[in-house]
Amino acid sequence: MPDRYAVFGHPIHHSKSPFIHRAFAAQTGQDLEYTAIDASPEHFAATVRTFFTEGGKGANVTVPHKEAALALAADATPRAQEAGAANTLFLTADGAICADNTDGVGLIRDLTNRWGLALEGKRILLLGAGGAAKGILAPLIAARPCAIMLANRTAARAEALVAAFAPRAAQLGVSLTTLPWAQLAHPAATPPFDLVLNATSASLTGSAPPLSPTLWAPDATAYDLMYGATPTPFLVAAQHQGAARTIDGLGMLVEQAAESFWLWRGVRPETEPVYQALRAQLGALAAR
Repeated sequence: MPDRYAVFGHPIHHSKSPFIHRAFAAQTGQDLEYTAIDASPEHFAATVRTFFTEGGKGANVTVPHKEAALALAADATPRAQEAGAANTLFLTADGAICADNTDGVGLIRDLTNRWGLALEGKRILLLGAGGAAKGILAPLIAARPCAIMLANRTAARAEALVAAFAPRAAQLGVSLTTLPWAQLAHPAATPPFDLVLNATSASLTGSAPPLSPTLWAPDATAYDLMYGATPTPFLVAAQHQGAARTIDGLGMLVEQAAESFWLWRGVRPETEPVYQALRAQLGALAAR
């Protein structure tokens, strides 16, 4: 019997995770099956526990369950605790459910390994202060940029996130501050940014945050954690306003999945062939 893995979400029919992990399994010769399971919020915890009780070996978790995944786990890795959310579940040696968060490492690997971005000493603007932003902030700080600024429609959420991560940032010599949302369109004396990351849900609603041309350094990169068959509204706006390069979150999706696969199987798959296969699928959709 192949080992059983799954991704839990609501809705889940759009998930690329089954394709990704089945491709990783074929590539590495691992005997496993991977399915998508739709679980409503009120049934999520019970559904996950049943999955593991019936022999499941590991799981991924996507929206809207990442915080609930951390809450149901008996143990959690430091990066899941820092993020306050989990996207990966696995069993410890004594059979307890442990939570991890591979989103941040997936982002950093996509930025640095696939796209060749050097983050050390750079200025970064992070849009959003929800779960997605919280999940990537610690790895961004660990990359030692000179400064990270957070902008969020609700200023209090950005301020709370800065306060929570301020000790880590100070320890590594990273300036961590907030930027008022209104200043995205009309920045004051803010120096331009080398990297602007969109961790808001704006792309899901077909909108983009207000962006001023003065936000962008000459070789600036715009990165949207979302992805699609066509460029997201944020990336379209960023290119129009002066970003030198635009990147969507497809590579992050593949890289975080590879980290989960390694946690479960002890084998690190090659991500580029799977990334290219998914990019081809999206290209075909865009051409219809």
